[in-house]
Amino acid sequence: MTDSDRTEFLLTALASASAGLLEADPAAFRHKYRTMAADPFAFYRGSAALFYADMRDREDPWVDARTSRVWIQGDLHAQNFGTYMDGAGRLVFDVNDFDEAYLGHFTWDLQRLVASVALMGWTKALADGDIRRLCETFLRAYLDQAEHFVDSDRDHEWSLRLGTARGPVEDALLEAQLATRVGLLDRATVVEDYARRFRKAPQVRQLEDDERARVEEAFAGYLETIPGSKRLGSLTYAVKDVVGRSGLGIGSAGLPAYNLLVEGHTEALENDVVLTMKQGNIAAPSRIVEDDACAAHFSHHGHRTAVSQRALQAHADPWLGWAEMPGRDDARTGFVVAEYSPYEKDLDWGGLTEPDELAEVLEQLGRATAKVHCVSDVDDTSTPLVDFQVEDAIVDAVRGREDDLVSDLTAFALDYAEQARKDHALFVEAFRSGRVEGLASNG
Repeated sequence: MTDSDRTEFLLTALASASAGLLEADPAAFRHKYRTMAADPFAFYRGSAALFYADMRDREDPWVDARTSRVWIQGDLHAQNFGTYMDGAGRLVFDVNDFDEAYLGHFTWDLQRLVASVALMGWTKALADGDIRRLCETFLRAYLDQAEHFVDSDRDHEWSLRLGTARGPVEDALLEAQLATRVGLLDRATVVEDYARRFRKAPQVRQLEDDERARVEEAFAGYLETIPGSKRLGSLTYAVKDVVGRSGLGIGSAGLPAYNLLVEGHTEALENDVVLTMKQGNIAAPSRIVEDDACAAHFSHHGHRTAVSQRALQAHADPWLGWAEMPGRDDARTGFVVAEYSPYEKDLDWGGLTEPDELAEVLEQLGRATAKVHCVSDVDDTSTPLVDFQVEDAIVDAVRGREDDLVSDLTAFALDYAEQARKDHALFVEAFRSGRVEGLASNG
């Protein structure tokens, strides 16, 4: 494929992913694309649609009828892991973004992750031999953990947490442990006349009465999506304030979002809770997956995002759910609702420069990735789309070929990272020259 053909291919993939959203908020996409232009890793983070366009016709010898339709995170790269407080009250380090989650090849998550490792290694000037070893470390840890779950069948109990995590992963958990909800409330809100409300800020938008009424109506519907086993007391959920929100991340450009301040489990102001309500978007893997049962299972993309997160997390946020609001032409638009938690901390990859430091982290990420795949199966009675034990299916599919899989996916990582660096340069030149459809570079 010539550079010209590849440019058209990547621009088409990006245009498909932004259809309808770019026209509604071109400034958000101009910001997103300029962020992507900063370096190859930023471009890779924002171009999941291109990755799946490349995967569409790529032969995958590692999947069969079962392992080609397991729950996957969908946009697994090194920076999509972090800390959060799970539904059981434990601080865990795990996958922390589910906007692109869908049914697909288990290898797609592995390929996207190791390619991101290769890109990151290149930015740290690591030799190819070191990058190969890092990819192999991640992949072998993944396979070993899947095998462990076959033997122990206790995947819901395993997690990276205080007491099991090591090195920088443990450091991230310790830092998260210092956070408080009161601290978050002090940053995001003010108390006036004995009532709490959101602070005015550049990324916060005050709502007109009619828009606020629509959000509150959607919130009332959201309450019905919380499982009975996770419902909190009768005082909880009363809405105190609502604002519009922007700047939620590179993957959320153009998606309407709101913050809601609600009553916590007591009337004390220190127990107030901040929730996010963000419009769901089309999952990147769904663009190449033909699965009628999966597509029909979801009412909208907010529903799909929340259900996916419940499937991939052993103990999901008790606030997690979905809502609907009127969209264009009276169509219903789906939103995912979750707590805006103070306990979410990302790993500081910038401080990790030596191969041994990176290997210690990637070994743990390999095990965490196996965990999210393996908990989302027949044991998850809330989501009936996967009716088999994922760990059994994965181990059966690669048995006797483990070394070959590691070798194949490691080679893919180096090749695709090189392609991503070339794609980044092509994208920057296309954006600078005004070739991004519907969006002039100079605004």
